[in-house]
Amino acid sequence: MFHFEEINAQLPWFFPVVVSVLGACIGSFLNVVIYRVPAGKSIVTPGSHCACGAPIAWYDNIPIVSWFVLRGRARCCGQSYSFRYAFVELLTAALFLACWLLFPPAKAVVGMIFVSVLVCATFIDLDHMIIPDGFTIGGGLLGLLLSVLVPALHGQHSGLFAVDSLRSVVISLQGLLIGSGLVLWIALVAEVVLRKEAMGFGDVKFVGAIGAFCGWQ
Repeated sequence: MFHFEEINAQLPWFFPVVVSVLGACIGSFLNVVIYRVPAGKSIVTPGSHCACGAPIAWYDNIPIVSWFVLRGRARCCGQSYSFRYAFVELLTAALFLACWLLFPPAKAVVGMIFVSVLVCATFIDLDHMIIPDGFTIGGGLLGLLLSVLVPALHGQHSGLFAVDSLRSVVISLQGLLIGSGLVLWIALVAEVVLRKEAMGFGDVKFVGAIGAFCGWQ
């Protein structure tokens, strides 16, 4: 049985290709999340369907490729749909590949989870000027949990898992508190100066979630 290192040595293109394809598929799912979560709809059911109500066949739902094959138009009714769907898929694939190329495997997987949260939150914010709590509070809790499970996320490599996990989650918690606290003070000062709300509390919580993954720096 081949080990990871042997496969990577003999087929250096294999894992980058797999990760890129996975990223494109995840990006397709993120498109669903970006559209349905703000609308209060289930991200599980119903399956992918056109605006006219017709279900989308699997061969018309291939990430990135289908948009170009169909030239941005639905096969069922000819209605055009935005290039942003393909862009989100392509962006997610590129970010997954970057994580894989820049980090060791465990840290790369955490990075992929992190960028998925970032992509969803960013495009929802662009569309609706809100960041749902699932990506802010949920993202912060997820960052703390992954810091415990993958201490290397915050550079802890002593070899003692319990010690490394404790140190890692402390760094993550510092990032969450300092990140959100700093942005909160900026928001409060800006509100006093501008005499109106300058920044929503979704932004405060979101920077805290980023700090949980990345540390206070």
